[in-house]
Amino acid sequence: MKSACVSRVLLGLLLSVSLAARAADVQVAVAANFAGPFEKIAADFAAETGHKAIVAVGSTGKFYSQIKAGAPFEILLAADDETPKKIVSEGDGVAGSQFTYARGKLVLWSAKPGVVDDKGAVLTKPEIAHIAICDPKLAPYGLAAEQALKASKLYDTLKPKFVTAESISQAYQFTASGNAEIGFIALSQVAVPGKPQAGSYWVVPANLYSPIQQDAVLLKKGEANPAAVALLKFLKGDKARALIKSYGYEL
Repeated sequence: MKSACVSRVLLGLLLSVSLAARAADVQVAVAANFAGPFEKIAADFAAETGHKAIVAVGSTGKFYSQIKAGAPFEILLAADDETPKKIVSEGDGVAGSQFTYARGKLVLWSAKPGVVDDKGAVLTKPEIAHIAICDPKLAPYGLAAEQALKASKLYDTLKPKFVTAESISQAYQFTASGNAEIGFIALSQVAVPGKPQAGSYWVVPANLYSPIQQDAVLLKKGEANPAAVALLKFLKGDKARALIKSYGYEL
């Protein structure tokens, strides 16, 4: 019995050493709207594989510029599908690696309960002086908000009230701090599993903007890194997909 116990301990140690020897880091650029889900995905990924995701969070537009300038990212989790496609066509991404990991939803949000109604009529109220919105040139959610306002014939009227953010996380901060009474953000930022709903929000009808199809792509710098390949495979798995769905994304 003692011999069997020792054998199991030795086997466990050998497996741990083997896992550590194979473990690697992977540099990941993550669209700001996906920061919450990816934090949990990265933790599960590390626990199961030993690999560690080194994460940078920001706007897809800025990540594109950084990748073109030689940033060391190995994977891009974008907030759109056009940027990964462009990166592949320009030779900075691996052909055939692009896939959709989530479809996002746009919401109009206030940090205060009862402010945003279920029709978005709050947009026309005169007491609303500031509306947070992402720069549509940098962030797909900003472009979606712009499209929705134009489709609703409200864009020109409301434009003077815009407080422009560089990313969806900054739009959230502007609204949460009260610098903007309301703001256009991602549903994933307020529909956080296990946490009570913060404030009030309206899910903007999907027919008012182009689908927010969020794609992942393996970058050339990560082509030879087994951790990068493993992470993309993990992202397609049932565990990651269930977590993504729990944040309000469509799959």
